[in-house]
Amino acid sequence: MKSSKPIKLLVMGSLFILMQACAPTASLKKPEVDLPKQYVSGAKDDANTAAIQWKDFFEDPALLRLIETAVSNNKEVNIMLQRMYIAQNEIQERKGEYLPFVSVGVGAEVENVGHYTINGAAEETLHIIEEEEIPQYLANYEFGVSASWEIDVWKKLRNSAQVAALEYMASKEGRNFLVTNLVAEIAHSYYELVALDNQLVNLDQNIQLQEKGIEVIKQLKQYGRANLLAIKRLQGEMSKNKAEMYEIMQEIIEVENKINVLLGRTPQPIQRSSGGFLNFRPKMIQAGIPSQLLQNRPDIRQAELELTAADLNIDVAKANFYPSLEIKAWYGYQAFQTAYLFSPESAALLLAGEIVAPIFNRSAILANYKNADARQIQAAYEYEQKVINAYTEVANNISSLGNLEKQYQLKNEQVRALTESIELVNQLFKSARAEYLEVLLTQREALEANMELIEIKRKQISGTVDLYRTLGGGWN
Repeated sequence: MKSSKPIKLLVMGSLFILMQACAPTASLKKPEVDLPKQYVSGAKDDANTAAIQWKDFFEDPALLRLIETAVSNNKEVNIMLQRMYIAQNEIQERKGEYLPFVSVGVGAEVENVGHYTINGAAEETLHIIEEEEIPQYLANYEFGVSASWEIDVWKKLRNSAQVAALEYMASKEGRNFLVTNLVAEIAHSYYELVALDNQLVNLDQNIQLQEKGIEVIKQLKQYGRANLLAIKRLQGEMSKNKAEMYEIMQEIIEVENKINVLLGRTPQPIQRSSGGFLNFRPKMIQAGIPSQLLQNRPDIRQAELELTAADLNIDVAKANFYPSLEIKAWYGYQAFQTAYLFSPESAALLLAGEIVAPIFNRSAILANYKNADARQIQAAYEYEQKVINAYTEVANNISSLGNLEKQYQLKNEQVRALTESIELVNQLFKSARAEYLEVLLTQREALEANMELIEIKRKQISGTVDLYRTLGGGWN
């Protein structure tokens, strides 16, 4: 009956520990994503341009070379790659935590115990009884193998390793999303550069036209059919256009430098193909269906992985409430002289196990658990927000491209009419049937319309690139 008392105490103690280790219930949030069936009423085709690689989507060789350089040399991309490597190493570190830790050690120590201590009194007694001289300084040498192993009863360590794996996969998706935006940014800047080149050409052509007009007015002035005011007004307009050319030249330099920064290099000229810009037809985009965004968009996949990791982190935090079981072992040799160190009598063995549960530090563990719960809810909301943003971006881009096409057609008609009117007003002016102000205003209107037409074309191309990006294309 006496031998059962320690067992009862052990059982009662274990029950007390388990009662103390009870964890609260987490308030998990499941993301609510309710996407429409299609972007536009009646369009249900699941063909999706996002599946096309950027090398096949863009056709301009100069642009392709820039993108290829940027993807391999951009500083932010390379920084993100190092974060991926760190996350990958974190997986190996956490996997090692639920495996036994084994180490080999050699030790030596010298001890001189106090005379009025337990050990000192024992030595003195031994000296009196056996009349043996005990050295003042006692040495101790040891050599052995030690091992410790936390038994992962509650899967805390394995779940922690799984969290690291999910975070690594999320970092890969983060890198893909960065590449997607980088490719789009390079394309935007490239076509902005091409548009600026065309605006520069348009201004130059207009200046040449004004120079010819001034010569005509000078000739008419000799015959008394024009006056100095007409010449001065046209010269002032020409000076204004020349000043604007320098402004565009500065914009070209800044856009070139912006591209160079994205390419991870110092400023230098950007090779490009600027001819035939207004005749360029943007590639037709197939948007597919909204549900494909969940698979195609790297930022949505990243948010999904982070949400899964947050779910699992709650289990990791909950496991801290439960008792931990650790086994320790040591085997080796101990002796007070090296000559006896490896003799059979010097062999020593230690085997121990312990169960430990938190009692007095439960407030810190509870706070950590509540934080894990809050992060899970936060991750769920972030996932929902990314899905909503993605759908909205695609819907806006589809609508924008449709309106830009109509706007371009109307603006193109305006440019054609004003271009024809320039020749007509010049003929009327030469025959004294039109005033110089009509010539001036017609040229100005034609110039502005051409500049606006170039800008609309740039927006069309950029809108196509944006739709490709928002659908999830550009990273593969």
